[in-house]
Amino acid sequence: MDDTTRVEWREWGQAAFDEAAAADVPVLLSLTATWCDHCHEMDAETYAEPRIAANVNDSFVPVRVDVDRYPRVRDRYNMGGFPSTVFLAPNGEVLTGAGYLGPDGMRQVLDSVRTMWQTKGSGAARVPRSLRDDAPPAGELTADVESAMLGQLDETYDEVAGGWGGSPKFPLPDALEFALKRDREMALRSYDAVSANLLDEYEGGFYRFASERDWAGLQREKLLDSNAALVRAFANAYLLTGKDEYREPAERTIEYLTATLWNGNADAFANSQAPGDDDAHSLDPTDRSAADEPPIDEGVFAGPNGLAIEGLLTYYAYTDDERARRYAERALATLREDLLADGVVAHTLAGDDADDRVCLLANQARTLAALTTAASTIDSAVLADATAVADATIDRLRDGNSFIDGPTEGVGLLEQPLRPLDSNVAVADALLDLAVLTGDDRYRAVARETLAAFAGASDRFGVQVARYGTTVSRLLEGPLVIRVADGPGSDLHRAALRMADHEKVVVPDADEAALADGTARVERGDRASAPAETPDELSERVQSVLN
Repeated sequence: MDDTTRVEWREWGQAAFDEAAAADVPVLLSLTATWCDHCHEMDAETYAEPRIAANVNDSFVPVRVDVDRYPRVRDRYNMGGFPSTVFLAPNGEVLTGAGYLGPDGMRQVLDSVRTMWQTKGSGAARVPRSLRDDAPPAGELTADVESAMLGQLDETYDEVAGGWGGSPKFPLPDALEFALKRDREMALRSYDAVSANLLDEYEGGFYRFASERDWAGLQREKLLDSNAALVRAFANAYLLTGKDEYREPAERTIEYLTATLWNGNADAFANSQAPGDDDAHSLDPTDRSAADEPPIDEGVFAGPNGLAIEGLLTYYAYTDDERARRYAERALATLREDLLADGVVAHTLAGDDADDRVCLLANQARTLAALTTAASTIDSAVLADATAVADATIDRLRDGNSFIDGPTEGVGLLEQPLRPLDSNVAVADALLDLAVLTGDDRYRAVARETLAAFAGASDRFGVQVARYGTTVSRLLEGPLVIRVADGPGSDLHRAALRMADHEKVVVPDADEAALADGTARVERGDRASAPAETPDELSERVQSVLN
């Protein structure tokens, strides 16, 4: 029994569902996260109430799932946030669900579900629509995709507070980067809003989101994946503007990641930090330094670490910051040596969770992006691992012209295929880079087919998946490519990395007869420049190809 909640929580697995079937009762699935304040609040106020706990224990089979450790369960049963309180038939189909429930709300829902089960049984259960509609609507890839996404950003842009949408307000790093090349004024005002409102000025790092349209109501948990993505986004804003007001938030966040979220025992980044006591955030620096640190989830997860490696190496590419490089290299070594085998990325370093033992699309995509970024910036030799990851992803997870999130096996709705748009876009984007770095157009063809598989609905995509517009644009126009005959770290290579287009691909150690040692060439689509021998010449060649 969990002494905190008084509920006799079972682990996710077949045994819990078999128990529910044998007893002919529903499963109560509680989706939580270590960083989720409302989850801990619901434990303290609802599940700790003796009569509610007894009701749950007597009439249901309660199952507790940490969403970071079981992402496939999270993505199939999430009710729009955490905690999610989901009632299931013993076959795993959904009866009903809610988010946070206080004691009174929980009593009502428990009574309602019990009555539903007694009268209708499994006939009341359903498979969510996102899992019933298996095949995404395919379509043609045209420049209209990019235009439609820019239209979405224009339509939802908050002229007063910055950012996009009403409440809650999320930082949306992919939207920031998409807008950076296509509407710089809108982008930079939104960057300013994110840094002014979500950056922790004392500890560094970004809070997860704000609950109100004007960026009030800060939700102060800090997650590795969102902070890593914002390091990359702010580094790219610095690249295009040259202004320290965009470099410094990235630098402060790297300080936070390498100090507070660094797990020295694992030589990688920990997953998250809980928000802690609200009162502590209002203290002056002296008193705050004496306050207890909010707890940290020390778990090491492949996907967020891949994002962190990519973010830190992007920052290093523009600044030569040795701390960013050093920690990126250490995390990359852990990723390659301890989490990667035969192209398949383990979910966690601990290796003790169900989803750790399967090939998951998000982990594959983020690891592939980390490896292609490393190949472009510090070590072209990692391309062997990158191709292994890409090949394993295509072999194991490609189903038709798109990718599923993992194997269609397991308990409950894990047997239902799920094709997450964000992870499909992420893997397509990384495959475009890999095609350039390796010269293998097969990866570009897979990226094209993946993006086209979703294009029939692209006019309805929201700003949360702005990266779809970015990746389609890179595919259709061809990314700016700079091939450098020298290896990583040469003056010409460093200059290539700092050419002001964050969607470019830099290829060090380019093995081409047309490139003599000490030269570089610029390409975009069918256009190619004459060789350049100096950083100034390279800048001129870039302009000649772009204009």
